[in-house]
This record gives sequence, structure tokens and C-alpha cells, in this order.
Amino acid sequence: MRAITRQAPRTLARSAKRALGARCMATQVMGDVPLPDKPSTRYTAVTHPEDPASITPKVKEIIDRSNAYILPVYARPPVVLAKGKGAYVWDVNGREYLDFSAGIAVNALGHGDEGLVEVLKTHAGTLLHTSNVYHHEQAGKLAELLITLTQKEGGLGFAPGSSHALTDGTSGAKVFFSNSGTEANEGALKVARKVGKARWAAATGKPEDDPSCDKIEIVCFANAFHGRTMGALSVTSNPKYQKPFTPLIPGVRVGHLNDAVGLESLVGEKTCAVIVEPIQGEGGIHAADVNWLRALRKRCDEVGAVLIYDEIQCGLYRTGSLWAHSGVPIDGHPDIVTTAKPLANGYPIGAVLMRDEIAKVMTAGTHGTTFGGSPLACALGYHVLSRLSDEAFTANVKETGAYLRARLEFLAQWFPDILEEQVRGRGLILGLGFKDKSHPARVVELARERGVLLLTAGSDAVRIVPSLNIGAGEVGHAMDVLASCLEVLSTH
Repeated sequence: MRAITRQAPRTLARSAKRALGARCMATQVMGDVPLPDKPSTRYTAVTHPEDPASITPKVKEIIDRSNAYILPVYARPPVVLAKGKGAYVWDVNGREYLDFSAGIAVNALGHGDEGLVEVLKTHAGTLLHTSNVYHHEQAGKLAELLITLTQKEGGLGFAPGSSHALTDGTSGAKVFFSNSGTEANEGALKVARKVGKARWAAATGKPEDDPSCDKIEIVCFANAFHGRTMGALSVTSNPKYQKPFTPLIPGVRVGHLNDAVGLESLVGEKTCAVIVEPIQGEGGIHAADVNWLRALRKRCDEVGAVLIYDEIQCGLYRTGSLWAHSGVPIDGHPDIVTTAKPLANGYPIGAVLMRDEIAKVMTAGTHGTTFGGSPLACALGYHVLSRLSDEAFTANVKETGAYLRARLEFLAQWFPDILEEQVRGRGLILGLGFKDKSHPARVVELARERGVLLLTAGSDAVRIVPSLNIGAGEVGHAMDVLASCLEVLSTH
């Protein structure tokens, strides 16, 4: 049995209540949900075994077929999911799992949502696909909603409460629809490269396509994840992802999140684009400091670089606001925002939002997609975003996030030999940092063997990104299981 330092329960309870803010006590956040005074040990026993002897013939048949015909690029456990409802999924053997991964922060409304299913059925039978050769009514509706919500709540250079109708009759921003987050980032980088060439041409008097144009460099940051296509991969500075596919796009420079001192040398006259996640997801749940974002914006303005915020994982109300940067002063806002994951609750769609002054360089034929912005994808996106933006829904995200953070802070205090002191992230994109980098993957495995699905993040964290409509009872159960897993880890 290991010796572990634990604070007294009363101290922990007071600490957790302070973490929830002065506006409410912890037991009031989710309707008198009690806070624990010690870590749960109810779930130390394995209930969902994954050892070879436990793999049923049915599971083996499905996995064998996948191994025979599917490219082996995923390291997956021997679990075959069959159905889902709400925050739960079931495997083909009927075992129930509480899903605290939400399809990697995608299933904002959970599984099997009846409203979403109805929209899917209606529009699949009406107009499934048209390509972008023709107009359809769904894309414009979703684009308008994205922009007007941004103006209402703040972001992309708009202060909260901005009017959707500007004096010149334009909307102030434009949207391009893609099929995924990676494609959204590819589109953003293309737009930024074209803006860079246009600005260079205006400054030099030479044509944009002149070979001497050197305003082509792109700045990204360590621990970032922007996707796996060649352009997005080039700004995802993880050797594990990049090394097998080099050489990548040239002219990429890598900085460090929240390093204000290095900005001047990092972002220079040759920089056409800077891409950053306001809260890094895959890379470890690291949040950018507000003043650093403002300094980054200032430096981009000084050299004429386009600032891109990748909010594919942290945006669309995961932090409790539309964008993770919605509450940032407008002098820290980006020129372009990319989004995707929860926009249609699992149906593929991505979007690039950009200020009008950026969008003006893009003319007919400069970018495109066959499937992006389809009638079905946009109808689903409109339905999901309309529900996520409801004030009661966002209030619940904030309250649930506060309760979840309090529970995670308990764990950090109960297990100081294992966990970092500070819980990472905001709202419902949170991370537990581990002192031993071998522990996060092991904890994810232990939790799965006890019926809770979690994710790792970076090299040293467990990521908590449940559905945005998750309930307090489900949070409590997941945290009890996680506490039991940490207890198991600490005693072996």
C-alpha cells in the first residue's frame, strides 16, 4: 500500500466550493448534488474485462474482419460498439459504457437524439446532396446563424451584442463549409496564404504570383493538433505524426504557447499566417493566456499576418460560450475561426469563418469542395447549433462544468503523488495532468474496464470531454470510477 498525502475532507469541500465561484455553493450547482469527502473505491473491480479469454466469438469475428480489410492505422481495444442513447453506449455483448469521450468531443447532444434523428430522416428523404454547382437553402441559414451568434456573443472581431446588419449592407463575415476540421484548417491556411500574397503585392507593386514573394511563412505552436492532411500536419508539430511523412510544407515556424517574449522573433515580415488553438485539445488541454492572445494579435497586425483560431475542439459552447475566445477583448480576436466537431453531432461538417476583409481575396474558383455544405449536413448543423445556443442549455454547460471541475480538483488533492495540482482547461474541455507519462493511457484502460470511456491528451493528461448535455449524476458516477482507477493505480 502506498503512502499518499491527503487533505482533510472539510478542507477539500471548502476548496471545491470556492472553485465553483462566489455565485453558488457546490451543492446548489446541479440541484443539491453532494460533494464527496473521500475518494470512491466502489469500482476497483473489473466489470468489463478485455483479456483474451473474455473476447466472445462474435467480437472476434468482427475484429478479424476489420483486421483483414481495414487499413491498420488505429490502435483499438477489443470493444465493438453497437448502439448509443444519451450519454451511454452498448457493445455487441450488451455491456453498457458511460461515454465521457463523446466521439472525441463531437456528440454534443449525446447519442440517439430524437430531434436530430427526425431532421436526419426528413432531409435525407428531401434533398441529400446537390454539390456546390447550385444553391440550396440550408447552407445560407446555417452560415447566417454562425455569424449572427458570433456577433451576438462576441468573437472574430465582433464585441458582444454587435448588429448583424452593418452600415454597408454586408454581414461582416463569411463562411466556407467543409467536411471536417482538418479540411477547415486546410481552407483557412489557403485563404491566409492568398491574403499574404495580396498584401505583399500591394506593398511591392509586383503581381501576387511573382516568384520572389516571400510572405509565405506559417507559424504554429508546440503541442498543437490541427489535423492529418499534409497542410494541417505541417502545422501539427508532433514528431510522432510528422516524421513518417516528411518533407512537409516548407516555411513553418514553431513557437510556444504563452511565450510573449519570443513573439517578435517568431512572427515576422515573412509570416502570412499564425494558427493557434485557444485551448489545445489533443496536445494536452493547455489554455492560451488572454493577454498572450492580445499580444499575438498585436504582432500579427504589425507584420500583416492573418491570425487563425482553431476552435474545432474547444469551440461551439464546450467552454460555456460560443467560442473559447468570445470573452476575450476584441483586440485579441482572430481574422479566421475554424470549427467542426460538434456542429452536426457526428455527421461530417466543418466550417471556416472569416472577416469580410479577409474573405474579399477569395473569388470564384479559388477554393471549393464537392461534399462540403451539403443540404443534409447544413440542416443538421442548424438544428444542433440552434439547440446548443439556447440560454438554458449554455447555463447548464457552465454549471455542469463547474461541478466537474470541483470533482477533478478533489482528485488532484487526494492523489498528489500521481496528479498535477492544477486541473487544465475550461467548461467541459478539462484535463488531468499526470506526473508519470505512462499513467494516462493506463487510467483510460482501467476506466474502460469499469464501464467509463475516457481519452488521453498529449503525453501526460487524461482528457474529459463529455456530451454538452451531460447530467450531474453521470458526472458523479464517472468521477467515482476515475477515483477508483486512481486508487488501483496507486496501490500497484
